[in-house]
Amino acid sequence: MDFKFGEKMNQVLETIKNRRSVRKFKKEQIKDSELETILEAAIYAPTALNEQPWQFTVIQNKELLDEINTVSKKTLAENPDSMKNLPESLINAMSNPKYNILYEAPTLIVVSGNKNAHAAIVDCSAAIQNMLLAAESMNIGSVWLGLVRPYFTTENVKKLNIPENFEPFYGVAFGYKLIEKSKPAPERKKDVVNYIQ
Repeated sequence: MDFKFGEKMNQVLETIKNRRSVRKFKKEQIKDSELETILEAAIYAPTALNEQPWQFTVIQNKELLDEINTVSKKTLAENPDSMKNLPESLINAMSNPKYNILYEAPTLIVVSGNKNAHAAIVDCSAAIQNMLLAAESMNIGSVWLGLVRPYFTTENVKKLNIPENFEPFYGVAFGYKLIEKSKPAPERKKDVVNYIQ
């Protein structure tokens, strides 16, 4: 598939193809205006029945980010079954004291969904994709994180001021890219479309 219109690639599709999961960040915090753009993109995601069932918790406090990393790693290490489906390279990394689940990104956004919504996790995932693309369009690195989920105990959900009827699904880390030039995209599977005409 060649996402081109004439000789020039469509800007949205170019951003989609250029986006990578970034795991090396500069210490410098992203600008407030950039953060607002990322959040605005999130709330314009498609949503079943227009329920807009999302809640975004922005964390930039270094002590809290370190706590989320430490608690998540400790909880995973104490529950080996929770890691059995992870790649071996990631399991090995978890035993390294220097490994940081958040990749030392300066901003983490926790994405939570309304428990009573029809398709909260789907809607929130669409919002996350919008955030990733908005970040890439501004040359800001991002990575979608599932390994922070062990942190979301009832006590910690209250600590993060997440509304009572909301469930935290994922974290998304943001920061300026330490390495500007991305590696080429991994080869994509081609035989994934079935046409019925």
